[in-house]
Amino acid sequence: MLRAIRTREYLTPFDRAGLVGHRGSDQAIVMKGQLPTLFRLAAALSLIVSASAQAEGTLPTRVGSCAQSTITSIGTRFSATLMRPKAGDFGEGTSVELKNGVYGISYDYVEAIGNSRIGDGVKTCLVSIPKGCPKGDDRGRFYKTTNLRTGESWTLPDSQHMCGGA
Repeated sequence: MLRAIRTREYLTPFDRAGLVGHRGSDQAIVMKGQLPTLFRLAAALSLIVSASAQAEGTLPTRVGSCAQSTITSIGTRFSATLMRPKAGDFGEGTSVELKNGVYGISYDYVEAIGNSRIGDGVKTCLVSIPKGCPKGDDRGRFYKTTNLRTGESWTLPDSQHMCGGA
């Protein structure tokens, strides 16, 4: 919170008339003229915190829209534990799930997901939606996700198969 800090020794009678409260020379005080600004700042901060909390649970629905979330699980296509494949081995691929419901999957090992941890904050954006899909089959959306701790990104589909596929 913004506050004007002054000590008792430097206050003139004019300054004292404009004080909201004064409790001693070692404590911060707020000038009456600053109250409207402080109230506006508090309201703006409240809106920002509220929007951030709402964004945590939202799923991007339009191409180009993004949302903040957290990683809730990291694994392979077949297990809940992601393991780097041995040299020459194909491995089991990679899967990642976010708190807002975004799911990403790959047949390959994704290094950026391997460097991530459950609980890491991420920003995820919808980058494409397939066209011409059968009614009710919404598989094949691609999301670009950036881990806010590591700064690394990955782009993955939400399903192993595109809409209309297996």
